[in-house]
Amino acid sequence: MNSTDEPNESGWRPGAVSGAQHPASVLEAFLDWPFAVATLMGQANARLFEDLMSSGSERQGASSSSSLPWTTANKVALELASMRLRDFSTGSDGPATLICAPYALHRATIADFAPAHSIVETLCRSGLSRVFVTDWRSATPEMRYFTIDTYLADLNVAVDELGPPVDLIGLCQGGWLVLVYAARFPEKVRRLVLVGAPIDTAAAGSRLSFLAGDVPLPVFDELVRLGEGIMHGDRILRLWSVSTVDEAEAALQNPPDLDPARQRELSDRFRQWHAETVDLPGVYYLQVVKWLFKENQIAEGRFVALGRCVDLAQVRAPICLLAAGSDEIVSVDQLFAVTRLVGTPAEQLEKMTEACGHLSLFMGSAVLERAWRKIARWLDHDSNESQIGRSATIV
Repeated sequence: MNSTDEPNESGWRPGAVSGAQHPASVLEAFLDWPFAVATLMGQANARLFEDLMSSGSERQGASSSSSLPWTTANKVALELASMRLRDFSTGSDGPATLICAPYALHRATIADFAPAHSIVETLCRSGLSRVFVTDWRSATPEMRYFTIDTYLADLNVAVDELGPPVDLIGLCQGGWLVLVYAARFPEKVRRLVLVGAPIDTAAAGSRLSFLAGDVPLPVFDELVRLGEGIMHGDRILRLWSVSTVDEAEAALQNPPDLDPARQRELSDRFRQWHAETVDLPGVYYLQVVKWLFKENQIAEGRFVALGRCVDLAQVRAPICLLAAGSDEIVSVDQLFAVTRLVGTPAEQLEKMTEACGHLSLFMGSAVLERAWRKIARWLDHDSNESQIGRSATIV
């Protein structure tokens, strides 16, 4: 029996794609995997859809054995079913800082892209001695039934390994994961940083949230069925008609006087990073699409994590929020809604906005030099006194 023929705990049942879908404008963003399918159904004709959903034998394969190296020296501290816990530490003092990378279309190297374009490098050079990253594994057929709870459980194992309470940094899709974790295990989180994370998808409209409402859930079900329980990253990647060179220049915020050879090197690296995708477990993928982006369960207090409905008011740790003013994926209000949902005292809530797009939050040299150095100082601060200045706008 085909393993995808039965419903699972996400409510997934195989469906069929029917009829023409709602039209959608061309997406210039390429990171946000739940909505890439919406672009497909809005733009693609039947021939393109058939080509994208062709047999697995035509696929190039995901990047589980990627040749793109990490920028900063590290070692694998822990091997788990869902991830490798990478250790970038330069010392043994102080609380652990765990960066929860997005489990999305691309690899976790977004947190350590290149010299002068690395969150890890910036935090280490700013004095944080214990820095770790969740290096999520590309899904294999054996992982197709992994759920959000699978990833929360492994995140909990990693936190216990590091010695709670820890400082958690959630990037994009990793942001909602660490916020849910902090609500489920508030005593294990010392400080929390959320960057470009979609928390309340109803707080403000965006092209992506509108698209999410246009595409029926059975369409996503069918794409997972065609992938035999896996959402294949390389198939989604073929949808985008963007120039990776132009995207690289905008995202990396290279100075105008940068050496042309170095600029070409960075563009080539960006192109390779962009091409190396990860596959996602079908059950996990459908849970995220339905529970977060269609039903907004986290913001509405209906999200069940590891057997318990989480209450964001239980999160009382200091929180720093970093948003992009020109974010094409996550609107500022979708992130800043956190301030009215959590139990953290107002004087321990910090908000920053950078005048940039989504990817620059993680790779942009200017954002790293300004905002991330301030975040590092904030994480290194032990009193309740503000280090950044609430509601600061960085331009």
